[in-house]
Amino acid sequence: MQRFIGTNPALCFTTILILTLLLTKPVVADVQTGLLVPAADGYTTAPLLNTDVNIQVNGLVARVSVMQEFENDSADWVEGSYVFPLPDTAAVDHLRMYIGDRFIEGEIREKAEARREYEAARASGKRTSLVEQQHANLFTTAVANIAPGEKVIIEIEYLEELHYDSGMFSLRYPMTVTPRYSPGHAPTEEALPDSLPMTPPMASATQGQRISLLANVNAGMPLEIVASRYHPVNVAEANGIYLVSLAGGQAPMDHDFELLWRPVPAAVPRAMAFAETINGEPHYLLMVVPPQSSLVSGAMLPREMIFIIDTSGSMHGVSIQQAKEALLSVLDDLDSGDKFNVIEFNSTTRPLFPASVPANAGNIDAAGRFVRALNSEGGTEMYPALDFALRTPGFDNYLRQIIFITDGAVDNEEGLFSLIDARLRGARLFTVGIGSAPNSWFMRKAAEAGRGTFTTISALHEVGEKMDRLFRKLENPQVTDIEVQWPGSVLIDSYPGIAPDLYLGEPISIRARASGPARPGDVVRIAGNSISGAWSSELPLVFNTQSTGIGALWARARISELLDQQRRGGDVQQTRAAVVETALAHHLVSKYTSLVAVDKTAARAAGEPLAGKAVGNLPPRGSTMAAFAATATNAEQLRLSGIACLLLALMLLLGPGLRRRTSYGSLA
Repeated sequence: MQRFIGTNPALCFTTILILTLLLTKPVVADVQTGLLVPAADGYTTAPLLNTDVNIQVNGLVARVSVMQEFENDSADWVEGSYVFPLPDTAAVDHLRMYIGDRFIEGEIREKAEARREYEAARASGKRTSLVEQQHANLFTTAVANIAPGEKVIIEIEYLEELHYDSGMFSLRYPMTVTPRYSPGHAPTEEALPDSLPMTPPMASATQGQRISLLANVNAGMPLEIVASRYHPVNVAEANGIYLVSLAGGQAPMDHDFELLWRPVPAAVPRAMAFAETINGEPHYLLMVVPPQSSLVSGAMLPREMIFIIDTSGSMHGVSIQQAKEALLSVLDDLDSGDKFNVIEFNSTTRPLFPASVPANAGNIDAAGRFVRALNSEGGTEMYPALDFALRTPGFDNYLRQIIFITDGAVDNEEGLFSLIDARLRGARLFTVGIGSAPNSWFMRKAAEAGRGTFTTISALHEVGEKMDRLFRKLENPQVTDIEVQWPGSVLIDSYPGIAPDLYLGEPISIRARASGPARPGDVVRIAGNSISGAWSSELPLVFNTQSTGIGALWARARISELLDQQRRGGDVQQTRAAVVETALAHHLVSKYTSLVAVDKTAARAAGEPLAGKAVGNLPPRGSTMAAFAATATNAEQLRLSGIACLLLALMLLLGPGLRRRTSYGSLA
């Protein structure tokens, strides 16, 4: 070998280069021929997957059924696994496993107990399924003992409160995952199931991963517009119910689905209220929209606006174009009395100016040139960029507003939330989610911690509309000092505990549980202040009809706030106990609870092998597969390590030959 290398250095270099690339480059599979999964005798293909989504909207609540079809087209018994996104506010409360013409209903368990039940059933040959939560918007399904040629359908149901902003209702169904970057650490064992990575396998194409979607919208009011932002749809109306379906019947699962509707002007609600009684305890969902007449622009402090833009590898493709267009549109709207700065980050943080500068023509031109020259590459090191923006000294009598433009493709969200909690002071943080499949949980919670708002931009054509709406919020006074006054006859447990500041067009949303029924005439009073005046509204608490799902949405809000308190220093064991108690009472998947379904009859005989197979997610539309190596891992470090290993190997292997040639030269 040494003789061969010494006489063929070029071939040696090529060989080592190929080996280095193979060892450092993530494997990307093509599902058209099957996702390649390691097996004892080489590689096998994963079970195909179809998804069918059914959405039922009633008032402010959507119940969504997601049916995932696993098909084993191999000759082996298999265990299928799938990492998939759901809305970050989803209350997941049902699991059913369909086998032929029968189904097994899932049961809620503490997380460790559910996994033990699943593993015991898997080992004994029983068909079984497990649904676990990794993050608030990232879940896993595992299905064991699928027979050769067999199809198993897993149905997951969840409840979700609709989003309302500036007169428009909307809901978003996420279809794929942007791989998450881990900045220098691995996910904790508690957050990560044993068998699945934080970044799921990605596929470059699909035959099986297609989705069908049907939505029934009962808004309770006449609608002016019913539309889908990113998918062509068919819309039909009958007796005030709107039926929405994908125009092509099915679609690839490569970008999020967003449905929106707007009431006719005369029917735009100022308030909505719903209730559900569970075991004698009423649960309430209230939404109140402050009148815009009380939110007219008043005298504002001059602003310091800090723009943070993500240029990491996951932003490659259309996402970086969207981000740059969004930032350029806001730069053009700066006032001469403002100050501003632009901070770029990928593997490193690069501010345009050491500190914020006046928004004069020269500085804005320099910022425009800086932004237009940006490219996407490297890792997603958010923390240093956000830390730089928050710790840079501000200016007296200036309102600091931070606009954070990113796809949110990280797995260290909790650390970033803690940073915002610790350093925000008087600043406000506004997040802009970019791309076909942004990390909506990070975007929403970061804005919530930053006392700002979040905006999602998933297509170039909506950059102008969305950024104009955001800028109007930045310019308009916020509603503060919001108080919710409940009748004294009952004890109330409501969330959020402290109502957040609001911006133009945003509603106040309250989820509450009462200790007993309200009396005739009882009302809840909501009041707030803005620069231009005070306002208040009252809602009655006696309802003639019940709305299912309100209790589960209250429980989901309670769990979210408990985990926020834990992040801010609350006792971990007490928080865990409270989360488990709430989740078990309302049959919800959470950080500490999971759903498990077990067939009572064994299907696979003892001793027959069981192959593990994973289903890949499609890359988000507009991105490229090359981006995933940069965002799922620290690609820059891997690249440099690979080069270092290559050079070291060449020195070691070619060293004898090089020394011989050097000594020959000296003899001559």
